[in-house]
Amino acid sequence: MPFSLSITHVGIYVADLPRMVDFYTRVVGFAVSDRGPRTQGGGEIAFLTRDPTEHHQFVLATGRPADLGFSIVNQMSFLVDGLPTLKALYRDIKSEPDVEDLGPVSHGNALSAYFLDPEKNRIEFYLHTPWHVPQPHRMPVDLSLPDAELWAAVEKRVRATPGFKPREEWIADMERRIAQATERRGARAPARV
Repeated sequence: MPFSLSITHVGIYVADLPRMVDFYTRVVGFAVSDRGPRTQGGGEIAFLTRDPTEHHQFVLATGRPADLGFSIVNQMSFLVDGLPTLKALYRDIKSEPDVEDLGPVSHGNALSAYFLDPEKNRIEFYLHTPWHVPQPHRMPVDLSLPDAELWAAVEKRVRATPGFKPREEWIADMERRIAQATERRGARAPARV
């Protein structure tokens, strides 16, 4: 049975909800769609979105221990609409006092800017490139370069990477793989209750 599956939102526990809501609204540009007391476990919860058709894409909930030695969140990634947005976010966010700049990179299939947010969760802002290279792939990039110069430098490096292919070829391959995975899942008999 074919089906569609999408990841639509993520929620994290935070130690300082007002500080984190401020960062993600003022700096990143999310809007608070709702906020109030948590219905289970006490504390408070805030629902944030950048899509008027989605009530929330990002949830911040109190409950993270302030003395937690590390973030259990590997990474949260946000797709941007183009290189000008990526450059503007990189410029603005790296000047925030409680944010650590982890640097802009090319993954071959994406241009990314990484940071640690005020509670040290790794966040990525990225855009797709027209290419694919096998992952993991990481090379530093200079987002201060003029757009044409930046794209040319990235393209030169990725074309020299073994396994390089245009993004359209990779998408067609992934469509086949997903169809095969869906077939395998559909071949299993449903559980009887």
